[in-house]
Amino acid sequence: MNATPKDLAKLVFSKLKRAKNTALQPPVAVLTTLFENLFFTSLKTEEGQLIKVTVTLISSANPDPNPPKKKDAQRWNCIHFEEKIPFTVKNMVKLSKAADPWSTSLAVDYNEANELFIWGLIDQSFHYQSFINYESTYNPEQPGLFQSTINDVGNIHVMLDYELIANLKQNTLISNYVNVFAKGPVRESLNNHSDNYQASVRQHFIDELGADVLDEWDGYIGNVISRSICRILIRMQDYQHGGAFVITPDTEAGLSIKHRLSYDRLFKAIVNFIKFDIASFKHTETIMNEYIDLDQDTLPSFLYLSESVAETDKNETSDELKGAIMFIASLSCIDGLVVLSPDLEVKSFGTVIKNVRPPEQVYISPQAVVDERRLVAVSPAHYGTRHRSMFSYCWHNPGSLGFVVSQDGDIRAITKVGDKLVMWENIKVQQFIKSKRLFRPNQLHTF
Repeated sequence: MNATPKDLAKLVFSKLKRAKNTALQPPVAVLTTLFENLFFTSLKTEEGQLIKVTVTLISSANPDPNPPKKKDAQRWNCIHFEEKIPFTVKNMVKLSKAADPWSTSLAVDYNEANELFIWGLIDQSFHYQSFINYESTYNPEQPGLFQSTINDVGNIHVMLDYELIANLKQNTLISNYVNVFAKGPVRESLNNHSDNYQASVRQHFIDELGADVLDEWDGYIGNVISRSICRILIRMQDYQHGGAFVITPDTEAGLSIKHRLSYDRLFKAIVNFIKFDIASFKHTETIMNEYIDLDQDTLPSFLYLSESVAETDKNETSDELKGAIMFIASLSCIDGLVVLSPDLEVKSFGTVIKNVRPPEQVYISPQAVVDERRLVAVSPAHYGTRHRSMFSYCWHNPGSLGFVVSQDGDIRAITKVGDKLVMWENIKVQQFIKSKRLFRPNQLHTF
């Protein structure tokens, strides 16, 4: 069944019914008009470029009803237009050039006749984009009721704070992304590849802070590795070129290598970031527990210096990590695979799989953990050359983990599980957090 903007409106309306503030529930008719105009705007171009823009549904009369007593310097601000502008496709196309989603969103409201209008701009969107794409740990408060973003042609996603409410991708309505990096075979595969990271970090803390430090950080190393892979995939997606990379124990067999190299900076940057992040936290924890909380009059200078140095080193390494991620993602822009070792060391790019012999069937898993009762069998013939090549490689090379980014932005993960080749579609690569403004089914409705 083909989904439409009207279906998106119904889904968003049903989710907003759980809002703790009942005033924040626009009619279905308003939501339908909003999403239809966004959908048709996404089909347009301006100066030969596709439209990408974010709109925030926010009250023009009272955009900031509960401002904090002490405002963050980086907090959003509304800039009013002198006149309201009708919310039409034509006006959206024109204004989109002044509203890059990484910096700005358009402020939209509706009147008593349920007519939508654009009344201003909201700044500081950069911090939201940085957080959701794992570029920052700072997650500022979001303005208005929700944000709707045109990502691509016919591709609209709706966010409430940092929670994905729904995503309409052409004719498919998605309400949930599969978090393969949290559990299941993909996470297990990455955990199996983290031994060298564990060893490098553990040796550092044996020398510096004691061997037992890592015991409190179970799973943290795997999380940093997973986030780094997510960031590579997001960058590849932004290129709108399509691409693929594979993490494999054997970086030679079955591959025709065009550009061979040895790039291990991602591994080193991840290890150093983990070391400095943990060290910074431990020093801060010591200062708080042993001096600040106990109202001590003095603080050892060496402890303050150790905390400051670790924090500075962490920030510098964070920038190094970002640069390494961008470098690897850019290698995917030429035809062929980017091949990485289990340590995420790049061994080659522009690499071609020699013999494309995929299995008769590929099994799609709708959840991160593989449940054979829920697997859906599909023919590899339904997919393009890039996917069929990855199917073939992962099928014939157990232990390999492949990721494919389509030109339309779809991201898929592929690996062999037992006697089946399993693929996950619509995988979660951005940092989504459940909004506190919605009641959950298991929450008590207390007033």
